[in-house]
Amino acid sequence: MYKKLAVAIIHGMGNQKDGFAKNMIVMINQTFAKKLEDAVEDPASYLMFEPILWAPVFAGRQEKLFERMVQENKLNYQGSRKFIVTYIGDVIAYQLVETAKQNYERVHEKIGEGLNSLSKKAGDQAPLCVISHSLGSVIASNYFYDLQFKQRDVACIVNETSPLEKGETLTLFYTMGTTLPLWSLRYYNFNRPINIPSKNLQKYYPSLKGEWINFYDKDDVLGFPLRSVDENYYHAVNEDREVNVGDLLTSWNPLSHTGYVKDMDVIEPIVDGLVRTWRQINNL
Repeated sequence: MYKKLAVAIIHGMGNQKDGFAKNMIVMINQTFAKKLEDAVEDPASYLMFEPILWAPVFAGRQEKLFERMVQENKLNYQGSRKFIVTYIGDVIAYQLVETAKQNYERVHEKIGEGLNSLSKKAGDQAPLCVISHSLGSVIASNYFYDLQFKQRDVACIVNETSPLEKGETLTLFYTMGTTLPLWSLRYYNFNRPINIPSKNLQKYYPSLKGEWINFYDKDDVLGFPLRSVDENYYHAVNEDREVNVGDLLTSWNPLSHTGYVKDMDVIEPIVDGLVRTWRQINNL
């Protein structure tokens, strides 16, 4: 029996719904299977996915705010205001505050629950790959930063005996259209990126190599390179990869921000990392 890989997909801003990662999962499975079709039967069965939906933490209150402040007051440009409430509202709502059990912690609870599900499906020592988009990259970075450096949010770990849930098997990190550089403005020194792979990974897979690839499109006004944020980010991130994502209507403008999750220029290198990792842990 071959070992499995655990893949968490974390969405970005906006009122996302169940099924947000469906197309991406199909594309990854198909590409992974094609690359390993001569090595093993049914390769995709060794990829365990968990789309982590955190949008409901904010959605209800955002809808009520929109109805009370915009619709009831019959404000103009309601479509634009809806965008601001749901997209910019996510950014404002996801802020660390002094009191416990606020939105920061509630979002992280969703991450913890998702990793618990992955641990059960793939095994608690399975190498972990995290794929994140937009604000989801900030959330993922914060979550693993807290585990690696601050040891806060321990309550978000459902099973504290699981190395995967504690972030110890974190191996691959793929950020798409990340807004993380904007978060650097919150800090005087923004110079401590998370470790990819986790420093504890060698306890389970001594020779396994990890990687952090950041995908950005020059037309995406919300997506940025990461390596130039700080010298430590330069060394932590293996590559800032420029891509041209989207279709005929979106690839040349800011709407390209939504195109990463179904573009083969993004899918292909992610699958290459998964294939390489899977071969290493199974000695193939």
